[in-house]
Amino acid sequence: MQEQYRTVARAGVHESEINRSRFLCSLAPAATEEEAQDFVARVRKEHPTASHNCFAYVIGADASVQKASDDGEPGGTAGVPMLQMLMRREMRYVVAVVTRYYGGVKLGAGGLIRAYGGVVGEALDALGSLTRQRFRLATIHVDHQRAGKLENDLRATGRDVREVWYAEAVTMEIGLPDGDVEAFTAWLADTTAGTATLELGGEAYGDATA
Repeated sequence: MQEQYRTVARAGVHESEINRSRFLCSLAPAATEEEAQDFVARVRKEHPTASHNCFAYVIGADASVQKASDDGEPGGTAGVPMLQMLMRREMRYVVAVVTRYYGGVKLGAGGLIRAYGGVVGEALDALGSLTRQRFRLATIHVDHQRAGKLENDLRATGRDVREVWYAEAVTMEIGLPDGDVEAFTAWLADTTAGTATLELGGEAYGDATA
């Protein structure tokens, strides 16, 4: 797995006008290819009278899935420059749809490439990005007496506390960067006088802390 990846901070729309044509770039995070395709379908439904609804998406921390569509624009002038902009910005798990309302002035192949790639770049600047870091999922089991202080200490030190369950003992699921596992195990033993247990699980991504 990749150590980290960047994605768009939130969904949103950015509009530009180029030679009387309106270009609306709709951007959104997408966890799967199906989510990306659903987003494309929603945007097309919102703009049924648009001249074109071109799209590009990148799924996977390693960009394993990349798709683009010119949606009737000359081949390679819309979807590909959109995809290239997403890749140049190192964006992952993201989908972009550029809706064009033709304004009567032809842009030519070079103009289209600049327009479609450019509006995606502008939308990324407007909406911002965030970094997701690879974590090892870990489960802590601790007694009720120490649970409250331990949870406070975890949060105070910036740990990624994902879930807390209360039963006969208290179970906490946290995310740990791989490089921190050894030091954290020692810290946990010291903090709980050796009474807490730690089980390492699979891997996931979470928001990277500054």
